[in-house]
Amino acid sequence: MKFDLKDLLRQTSRSFYLTLRVLPAAVRPQIGLAYLLARTTDTIADTEILPVAQRLDALQKLRDRILGQSSAPLNFGELAQSQGSPAERGLLEKIEDSLALLPTLTPADLTLVREVLTTIMRGQEMDLRRFGGLGSTKSRPAGQQIIALDSPAELDDYIYRVAGCVGEFWTKICRAHLFPHAKLDAEQLIADGIRFGKGLQLVNILRDLPADLKAGRCYLPSQRLDQIKLYPEILLSPAAGSKFLPLFHEYLDKAEAHLAAGWTYTNTLPFAQFRVRLACAWPILLGVRTIEKLRAADIIELQQRVKVSRGEVRGIIFRSLLACPLPFAWRKLYGAKAVASGGKLA
Repeated sequence: MKFDLKDLLRQTSRSFYLTLRVLPAAVRPQIGLAYLLARTTDTIADTEILPVAQRLDALQKLRDRILGQSSAPLNFGELAQSQGSPAERGLLEKIEDSLALLPTLTPADLTLVREVLTTIMRGQEMDLRRFGGLGSTKSRPAGQQIIALDSPAELDDYIYRVAGCVGEFWTKICRAHLFPHAKLDAEQLIADGIRFGKGLQLVNILRDLPADLKAGRCYLPSQRLDQIKLYPEILLSPAAGSKFLPLFHEYLDKAEAHLAAGWTYTNTLPFAQFRVRLACAWPILLGVRTIEKLRAADIIELQQRVKVSRGEVRGIIFRSLLACPLPFAWRKLYGAKAVASGGKLA
């Protein structure tokens, strides 16, 4: 049976598949393949039933194949059988089919795909080494200490490695294929693209805080927690709310500032590139809506994973499609928040 990249992407992520579909055909294969391989590495890293050493070894072997440093066939059968999701099982079972698409890319595109995947995998490996000793992250054993990142710099490095680098990759691929001669500040565009990715990842971290704490992980730096005399085990305790919520809102401000840079990025793109602008706008607008919900939540509500409803998602997509041809209406989608460009945290 012929390998169907689009079908596997559709099974793996309906939201990203929608984004991919709206992108111009000139950049779909590169971005789609990079996403597919990144999801495969993420699936390997998250297969908690297997020892950390085995997952690190699998990542190393996959990286060697991606970089062209090995031709040894990959057999992820044990990893695949450990997956509860059919889509993730399919990612691992069809890894050779995915890798076979790498040589179909131009040398320049292949270099960019390899660079972004290497950066992502380094971040995943750092996470495995940092939190791997926790065992299964489904539930932290009673009395086990929660492991936190050390510093704001460590958090910033992490969100760059797993998401900021994607904004950089996206920018370079789109610029090369879609608007190579546009008069743009290339350095600033890449910087805003990186912040765009960082903002999306920071929103994910803040939204997933309850689940991560339950699993024994805390991405909020211990240095910041020490300053307000809190520790991860009591962050979502109602008694800690008066100390924790101001810090939580500072990080919401930081995420929002990054997304504002992403909106600036989106509006810096040539207006004729409406497909790329839509593909950028949807995650930004969903991220901003998630921030609004998190900002309005109290400690009890934060103990549950805050979500944007499907109806709200459909509304965002519908309004953006209507506004896309109209510059004035388009810029109003983000509203006054787009003027923010800084942040309150170092």
